Amino acid sequence: MTACVLFRCFVVSPAADSPPHYNTILLVIFGGIFLFGILGNSIVIYTIMKKTKCRAKQTVPDVFILNLSIVDVLFLLGMPFLIHQLLGNGTWRFGATMCTVITVLDSNSQIVSTYILTAMTLDRYVATVHPIRFNYIRTPCVACFIIAVVWALSLITIIPVWMYADLMPLPGGLVACALLLPDPVTNTYWFTLYQFFLAFAIPLAIICRVFFKILQHMSTSVAPLPQRSLRVRVRNVTRMAVAICLAFFICWAPYYILQLVHLGVQNPSMAFSYAYNIAISMGYANSCINPFLYIVLSETFKKQFVRAVRPANRKFNVHSSTTEGDSVCMRMVPEGAHLEPAPREIPSSVEPQ
Repeated sequence: MTACVLFRCFVVSPAADSPPHYNTILLVIFGGIFLFGILGNSIVIYTIMKKTKCRAKQTVPDVFILNLSIVDVLFLLGMPFLIHQLLGNGTWRFGATMCTVITVLDSNSQIVSTYILTAMTLDRYVATVHPIRFNYIRTPCVACFIIAVVWALSLITIIPVWMYADLMPLPGGLVACALLLPDPVTNTYWFTLYQFFLAFAIPLAIICRVFFKILQHMSTSVAPLPQRSLRVRVRNVTRMAVAICLAFFICWAPYYILQLVHLGVQNPSMAFSYAYNIAISMGYANSCINPFLYIVLSETFKKQFVRAVRPANRKFNVHSSTTEGDSVCMRMVPEGAHLEPAPREIPSSVEPQ
């Protein structure tokens, strides 16, 4: 195994001694994740953008979910290169520049996803525990600013990737794309811990702590809350945020655990290589799962999606008629439809509720 600790390096793939069809199975899994992930996230992006284009008010959760889907798409774009490595037993044929670009895109997207989830959790805390006191800071503009800060922090975090992602020689004149740290033993140890804490452990601790405070508040609060419809929406969005965060950390925990285990493994076994590839597939599968969580858990998103894919409205002709009292009644009739005479209104003593 190489010093490749951030890009999903398939030098560990046991091509020679692996069971029959092992690489084919992995290829099908990764290909399915890529196709469904791109399709699902594209639907989410289209739905939210269509809502904004129709001049509907964009909410703070919309901003976070939209950017999380964009990051997931960027993350999944690295999968074709990873699949090519799988088929080529770890070889890289796209040059040094693309090696750096894809490695940076891969690692940056992973870290940005974690930080966006952390920001979503903090937003849920403010919306649930302080819905009135800090409502003025829960605006789409502030959310966009937070997203910009998250990207900046991530780009700073992955400076070592920019510096050391390069081509690594392989037997037979081939090369692999890897993170070539100056001191492979010492630097790999510290960089693995650096990545583990910044991209996983610390965000996980913050998210768990914040959700604990949210649950504590919801179980003990007796103060009057905003109107019922708003409470229901806050509860539903909070439930979706919890599901998204749980899915992220369940999918990525095996990968980070194996990275730590790898520090003490000099000669990885076949079983370790299999487990490593499964962990990688779980990490990428998280970007495929998120869109389906939105669809299953959010009634609002379902309605927005139906409106986004609904066929364009038909053209209407406007017809006018008069009713008793000389009032004018406007009727909108689709073009080509037969216009029926307007029925005379029957007075009613009951007002509609």
